[in-house]
Amino acid sequence: MTPQQVALVQGSFAKVAPIADQAAALFYGRLFETAPETRALFPGDMTAQGQKLMAAISTVVANLDHLGAIVPTAEALAKRHVAYGVRAEHYAPVGAALLWTLERGLGPDFTADVGAAWAAAYAALSGVMVAAAYAES
Repeated sequence: MTPQQVALVQGSFAKVAPIADQAAALFYGRLFETAPETRALFPGDMTAQGQKLMAAISTVVANLDHLGAIVPTAEALAKRHVAYGVRAEHYAPVGAALLWTLERGLGPDFTADVGAAWAAAYAALSGVMVAAAYAES
């Protein structure tokens, strides 16, 4: 990611953070609409799950300029997700739901450049996670 993309992601997330609960609800609603098979992966309290999601995104966004610092945590999380039934193909609809949520949450502030920056951030992180969780032994 370029420094400009990092700044775009961080600046746009600062606008989403105040509506974190609403953003999480939008995200999961969209994910379950577009990939209904993922609903079974979340049997617990969705409010708590949404808070975990937003906390994880916040951590990633805060560390985008030194992503290597959070790679071990992301890899461990990805490996835990396998035990919950997450498959590599689930990462694409998650990314699409994230971008959709950001577009709704940011409104006119979701520009093409902001979308591209978020897509780059998600691609980088999800690539690390998929490689860690599904690498052939």
